[in-house]
Order: sequence, then C-alpha cells, then structure tokens
Amino acid sequence: MGFHSVLTMARSWVLQRLSPGAIAIDATAGTGVDTQFLAETVGARGAVYAFDIQPLALARTAARLETRFAGEAAADKPEIVLLAQSHAQMLKAIPTSSHGHISAVMFNLGYLPDPAADQRIITAHASTLPALEASLELLRPGGIVTIVVYPGHPGGEEEADAVTNWAAQLPADRCQSVLYRMPQKTAAPFLIALEKRRPATLGPTG
Repeated sequence: MGFHSVLTMARSWVLQRLSPGAIAIDATAGTGVDTQFLAETVGARGAVYAFDIQPLALARTAARLETRFAGEAAADKPEIVLLAQSHAQMLKAIPTSSHGHISAVMFNLGYLPDPAADQRIITAHASTLPALEASLELLRPGGIVTIVVYPGHPGGEEEADAVTNWAAQLPADRCQSVLYRMPQKTAAPFLIALEKRRPATLGPTG
C-alpha cells in the first residue's frame, strides 16, 4: 500500500474543511475535475468559481459539469461560475460579499492535460503568486488553499521554486503551511497546502 497521490491528498484536506453550502474556488479549471469535486462537495446551497484563460479548458469543464448534473433540477445544483480570466484577477472577479468567506481554493499548476491543448501554455509564477496572495485574502479563517505543483516540465521548476519560497516565507500568524513531497523524486508533482489562521482570541482580563 503506497502513499496517497498529491491529488488525492489535496482533496482529502479540502474535504476536512469544506462543508455543504460553502463557497469554493478552482483557480485552474483545466478539464474540470477539481471544479466537479468542489461542486459535489458544496452541494445545492453552495457556490464554485472556476478560472482559466483557455477557452478549451472552460469548454471541457462545462461539458464535464453538464454530464455530471444532467437531469438535476436547478434547485438541486450548486451555483457554478466559469470565468475566462487569469486567476491573478481573483480579487476583482469574486463578489466583495464573498471576500473573507471562501472555504477552499484549489490550484493545479502546469499545463492543460488535453491532447487538443497547446502544452506550451503553462502557469507561471508571475500570475500564480498574485493569485495565491489573493486566495489568502479571500479565505475565511480556517479555510484552505491547496497547490499541486509540477516541476517536471519546461518552466515548471522555476514556478515550483517560486511558489515553495513564497509559502516558506509566509508569517506563521497568517497561515499554517505544509509540504507533501517525495524527496527521492525531485521532478515528481508535490503538494503545498495553506490553512488561514483564525484570529487570536483575547483571554480573560484580570
């Protein structure tokens, strides 16, 4: 019995913090796998926002969701908003009423894993780091960001190093960060997760 994959571990950590009726974000929609997972988890009273700059990714995501929720009444489906925007624009794109109330944000970096996609189009730290900063602003206390990182493709190692260094420098009183990685395989995907700290509560005064 081996260890869980980074994708399985990311979902496990999200499930521990995401409840029905919550709001979640898929920062990299891709083929829609994480969008579907988040939509199923938040349920009919919840909402999911999914970002991607590639029309093909949003089309694949929309098709996946249409198949998954086919035949269900509108009242039984979560609100799902597909956004043809960079995840770096997250703060502007998410309604201000939801700022500070997002329970989970999932990133799956790299390129779109689709035979029809141009795999030269990849995520890069220039937009990923602002998106991660925005995610922490949007999270509720106790909310989680998961980041699946792929260092094994051209450009991937640079982004992986930038994201890892950024996470390592976050103040401990802002969030808790963990790294899930196979140190024997440096090119293998790995997972970084961030949990936003809850505000410190004042103790009784004398």
